[in-house]
Amino acid sequence: MAPPPPSLLLVVLFLLSSTALLSESRLSLDYYSKTCPSFNKIMQEAITDKQINNPTTAAGTLRLLFHDCLPNGCDGSILISSTPFNKAERDADINLSLPGDPFDLIVRAKTALELSCPNTVSCSDILTVAARDLVTMLGGPYYKVFLGRKDSRSSQASSIEGKLPKPTMSMSQIINLFAASGFNVQEMVALSGAHTIGFSHCKEFSSNLGNDTHYSPRFAQALKQACSGYPKNPTLSVFNDIMSPNKFDNLYYQNLPKGLGLLESDHGLYNDPRTKPFVELYAKDQNKFFRDFARAMQKLSVYRIKTGRRGEIRRRCDAVN
Repeated sequence: MAPPPPSLLLVVLFLLSSTALLSESRLSLDYYSKTCPSFNKIMQEAITDKQINNPTTAAGTLRLLFHDCLPNGCDGSILISSTPFNKAERDADINLSLPGDPFDLIVRAKTALELSCPNTVSCSDILTVAARDLVTMLGGPYYKVFLGRKDSRSSQASSIEGKLPKPTMSMSQIINLFAASGFNVQEMVALSGAHTIGFSHCKEFSSNLGNDTHYSPRFAQALKQACSGYPKNPTLSVFNDIMSPNKFDNLYYQNLPKGLGLLESDHGLYNDPRTKPFVELYAKDQNKFFRDFARAMQKLSVYRIKTGRRGEIRRRCDAVN
């Protein structure tokens, strides 16, 4: 019997290698069911304990996930600490205001998981599940999280320049920034609904209070009083949604037409004709907001993830192996 032609052998080898890579990189909802059966229980205990003791953890974790995923993909690179030889993402100027509680939550969950099932659960999976569960704890939508991400082996502050929205950006700049990562205008407006929880530091909006006519006059005056000491105390902050700051709901969108948006970018959402219709839609229909937010978060959570041999399971979330 004649041996198969070389071209056929190449095709067979390609198919075999592709299948192997596919099976290795496939995400699933029950990825840890056999390798770490206690995954869900450990995550739930760590998340619940942290949120009860530090109620701002939910908003901080959601923001941490966003700052990890949007620039270079959901790979846990935001969790890596700088070294004398490398300035990591978390020390980039735009990330210096990220609070410590979400980092602490990831460390606690990772430590418990390493004791139960060593070298098994990635830091990027921990962060993704934590953000989802905390949104749900505050009354927000539950959405399925596919697991099996690997962690990045590198983290560089310079790699995120211009890839995260800033409060001072124009709406066109923000739309273009999201579009570069594959998110349309409606998805961007839905993800902006994360501002229904959490807070912003006074330095991010105080300079606008005297010249931005989109603020309600009474609200602007109250903000000036609340932030009067911020030059001496840069930690001063105000809730993004003053009506229900600890509940994940659609009041953020209802606040914007009333001049109760906190950041310049919040006002931009309501005053730009490309985004205003979605603000009005979500202000009227919380269920629609929840569905679209959940769908956008699912999309964000698998953006440019690392799987298979392209990443690793870090033993510590703040350092590569």
